Amino acid sequence: MRRWKRENVVTGTEEPRVQLPQLRLDELLEELQARLDAARGTRDRVHSLLEAVLSVGRELDLEQALHSIVDAAAALVDAEYAALGVIGPDGKTLSGFHTVGFTEEQIAGIGPYPQGHGILGELIRHPEPLRLAKLSRHPASYGFPPGHPPMNSFLGVPIRVRDQVFGNLYLTEKRGGAQFDEEDESVLATLAVAAGVAIDNARLYEESRLRERWLRANAEITHSLMSGSERAEALDLIAERAREISDAALAAVAMPLEGSGSLSVEIAVGVDAEAHRGLVLPLRRSLMGLAFCAAAPVTSDDVAHDERVSPEPPRFGGLGPAVAVPIGTGEGGVRGVVLLAREDGRPVFSAKETQMLVGFAAQAAIAMELAERRHDAEQIALLKDRDRIARDLHDVAIQRLFATGMTLQSAGRFIEHPEAAERVLRAVDDLDETIKIIRSAIFGLRAREGAVGSGLRARVVLVAGEAAPVLGFSPAVRMEGLVDTEVPRDIADHVVAVLSEALTNIARHAHADRADVLLTTDGSEVRLKVADNGVGIPPDGRRSGLRNMAERAEQLGGRLEVSRSDGGGATLTWWVPLPAK
Repeated sequence: MRRWKRENVVTGTEEPRVQLPQLRLDELLEELQARLDAARGTRDRVHSLLEAVLSVGRELDLEQALHSIVDAAAALVDAEYAALGVIGPDGKTLSGFHTVGFTEEQIAGIGPYPQGHGILGELIRHPEPLRLAKLSRHPASYGFPPGHPPMNSFLGVPIRVRDQVFGNLYLTEKRGGAQFDEEDESVLATLAVAAGVAIDNARLYEESRLRERWLRANAEITHSLMSGSERAEALDLIAERAREISDAALAAVAMPLEGSGSLSVEIAVGVDAEAHRGLVLPLRRSLMGLAFCAAAPVTSDDVAHDERVSPEPPRFGGLGPAVAVPIGTGEGGVRGVVLLAREDGRPVFSAKETQMLVGFAAQAAIAMELAERRHDAEQIALLKDRDRIARDLHDVAIQRLFATGMTLQSAGRFIEHPEAAERVLRAVDDLDETIKIIRSAIFGLRAREGAVGSGLRARVVLVAGEAAPVLGFSPAVRMEGLVDTEVPRDIADHVVAVLSEALTNIARHAHADRADVLLTTDGSEVRLKVADNGVGIPPDGRRSGLRNMAERAEQLGGRLEVSRSDGGGATLTWWVPLPAK
C-alpha cells in the first residue's frame, strides 16, 4: 500500500506533526484520576450517609436511637471519638451523654459525665455548627479532667427536634491527623436533620406506649372498684401502678381526714414505706398538702431537702425528684393526693410525665366517684328495704302481738285455775318483752351512721392540733390499722382522753420540742404510743395523770407502760384489748 504524505501545495514540502510534551499529558491523566477518585469517594460517602439515615430512622427505642446516631456520626466523618449530649429541661446543662470510642476503663477514670461547660456549653449557648482545628485555642476551652485522652480537632453540630434544640453531636480527633473540613460539616449537619426526625419518632412512640400503660392501669383500677373491692385495695393499686409506670422508688396515697384539715397517708409502697404509712400530714408543710390545697401538681427537684416539706419525721432519705398530684380536680373536688419520688440523682419529672400522671389521677378519681355512687345506690336500696321491714314490724307484727297480749290478759280473768292463770300472765309478760325487742330492732334498722368527722382518726388529729399551741409545735401523728371501724366508741373515748392527758403532761413538764403519736390496731387490741424528747419523768414528780391513764387501761383489761425514749424524754404506751366480734 502506498503511503501518502501530506505536502504543502505551494512549496511541495512535507508539513511537520504537532508534538505534545509528555509531562503535560501525565498531569492531565493524574488530574482526571483524582477527579474520578473524588467522584467515587463522594458517591461512597453519599451512600454511607443514606445508609446511616435509614439505620437511624429504623430505631423506635429512644436510647438505642441515640446510640445509633453517635455510631453513624463517628463513621461518617472518620472521627476517633464521638458523643451526643442531651440538653436538660433547664436548657443550660446536659442531662444525658452517649459516647463512642471510649473504653469502660477510660470512662471510669474520667469520672462523671460533663454537665455542659467549656466547649460543650458553647454549642448549647450558640446552637450553630462549630469546627475547630485545635480545641485548646478556643476561648471557652479550659482543659480536660485527669484521665481524659488528648483531643485536638473538633466538630460540633446541634440536633433540632421540631424547632427545639434536643442536643448536640460532638466529634473529635479525625483519624490520620487530618482536620474536619466543610464536607464533614455538611455531612454531619445532614445526619443531624435525620437524627432529629428519628428522635421525634422515638419520642412519639415512647409516649404512645406510656399512654397505653396508663390507660391499662386506669382500666384495671376501674374494674377493681366497680367489682366491689374495698377502697384500700383500689388505693394500693393506684400507688403500685403509678410507681411502676413512672419508674419511681416511692409511691404514697393520702386521703383527707374529715373535719381535721389534715391528710392521712393510707397507702405507701417502695423505699421506706413504713415511715410514711399512717402519717398525718399538715396541709401547709407537705408536698401532698400543697397539691391538695391547690388542686394542681406540685414538684420538687430534691424532696429530701425541700423547705416546703417538714423535716420531722425523717422519711425521704436517699430520694430526690418528687411530684405530688391531686386525685380529682378543683371542680369535682379533690379526693386525695398521690406522691411519687425517685432516687437521688435520677431525672426530674418532666412536664409530659406530670401531665400523664394528672390524667391518670383524674381518671382514678372518676372511677372512685362511680364506685361511691354505686355504693350509695346500694345503701339507699338497703335502707329503703330496712325502712319497709321496720314499717311492717311496727304496723303489723307489733300490733298483732299487742292485740294478742290484750286478749290473753282479758282471758286470764276468766281462768279459775291459779297455775293456768299464772302461765297466761307470764305469756303476756313475754309478749311485752318481745315487743320491746322488736322496737329495739326497729330503732337499729332506722339508725343512721354517726356524724361526719366523729371517727377516731379525726378525733385524734383534732386533739393533736388543739395541743399544738400549748406545746409550741405540732406533734407528728401516725395511725395504722382500721381504727375507725375496729375500735368501739366507748374505747375510742378512752383513747382520746389518754392522748389529751399525755400531750398536756408533755406541754407542762417535758420541756420537749418534739412529740410522736402512734395509734395502731390489729383488730384484737388498740395501742397508743406517745413519745417526746424532753427531760423525762422525774422520780419525785406528780403522777396523778399517769395514775388516771393506768386506771382507764385496767378498767378495760389493758395496761399502761412508761419508759425512757432512746433520744431522751419519755415514752408512754397505753393498750387495751378489743372485744371479740
